Amino acid sequence: MAINLANWDERAPAHAASPGYAVERFLTDPGFLSQVIRFDVPRLGDLAGVRGIHLQCHIGTDTVSLARLGARMTGLDFSPAAIREARRLAAATSSDVGFVESDVYSALEVVPAGEFDLVFTGVGALCWLPDIRRWAGVVESLLRPGGRLFLREGHPMMWAMDERITDRVELAFPYFEVPEPLVWDDADTYVPTDVQLAHSVTHSWNHGIGEIITALLDRGLTLTQFVEHDSVPWEAFPGRMEQTTLDEWRLADRPERLAHSYTLQAVKPG
Repeated sequence: MAINLANWDERAPAHAASPGYAVERFLTDPGFLSQVIRFDVPRLGDLAGVRGIHLQCHIGTDTVSLARLGARMTGLDFSPAAIREARRLAAATSSDVGFVESDVYSALEVVPAGEFDLVFTGVGALCWLPDIRRWAGVVESLLRPGGRLFLREGHPMMWAMDERITDRVELAFPYFEVPEPLVWDDADTYVPTDVQLAHSVTHSWNHGIGEIITALLDRGLTLTQFVEHDSVPWEAFPGRMEQTTLDEWRLADRPERLAHSYTLQAVKPG
């Protein structure tokens, strides 16, 4: 966690200044929504008055977008630098959104249990967590009876591919959760920026679809939606992808070969 925190503390201001997060659009257009939220608006439904928490919210663009759809949002992230940027965005856009600093596993130490109608988790979040069952336990504990989880995430099949192999699509990394992390050393990030990260090492984990769903079912949640997509919100395989009409990216060559991402919803009974 300390290694990843150093990396994300450095990424946060770079991301806030990057056109990839479109912070300027949030400031100039009160109706603007993040790319991730726009993609799932039909599945999110009516959020008016919904009390929600966004886990691993980073700099808050998705969180503010959910608030613009009517939800009463709280964002949670383990990076103090990200929380600073998120609070700055909320203030600059007059968004009534609160942000708290905590890692996911410690969320119940900073927000109340059982009081949220919505737990939202966006793309590129679960891979930073070593234990998906612990995550599912936190989700269940945060939700009120009848509340729902909304998860849009990169597909574990895509995460198992090696983006550095450019002449073919190849499974190179674990599909299932394993105790040992994948260790990366990359000074670049996934949005346009001139910043080269000094804290370039990160640790990540994959979690199979069955592991994610089973972890939620074992906590008593009911699966209500699972949709796989042939696109992701960033160029996951540089030089081998094309943009779609929804500003997403998919393989230019036979994208039907690979599930790129998915949307999952689950409800806590009651």
